[in-house]
Amino acid sequence: MPVKTTLKSRILDEKDKKILMILQKNGREQLTSIAKKVNLSIDSVHKRIKEMQKKGVFESGIFIEPRAIGFPLVADIKIKLQNITEKQKEQFINYLKGHKRVIELLSVMGDFDLTCVLIAKDTNELEEISTEIRQKYSNLIADWKGILVLKTYKFEYYDLIN
Repeated sequence: MPVKTTLKSRILDEKDKKILMILQKNGREQLTSIAKKVNLSIDSVHKRIKEMQKKGVFESGIFIEPRAIGFPLVADIKIKLQNITEKQKEQFINYLKGHKRVIELLSVMGDFDLTCVLIAKDTNELEEISTEIRQKYSNLIADWKGILVLKTYKFEYYDLIN
């Protein structure tokens, strides 16, 4: 990192990328270990991590495997909206964001407007959730395509080196 230059005014350098690669593999990696691997002081590594978090480069957290905690059904739902105002769209998105069985919600480009990942304990629950959302917002939803996710092979891993 250039001296006296904050992340806000620069792009990620190679040290930042190496730090991110290490944290992707183990989000609980010790600062001392990271510092050794990237050849920086512990304070420099800590400062870089805090700057990247502040800028929104990454968020700390854990990834939970739904099937391991009692939700064997994972469905990727593609939603096409119709005749919708910005306010209605915002209300619909907020509803989905607040729904306890929605674990991912993305705005997408193409034939659909949103992709929504739902989890359920069984097929009955999945049908109830799907029906509930579709009935509540029937005037906004033009199309709804559900795809059952069988297995996750890779989840958000970015190769930042090279």
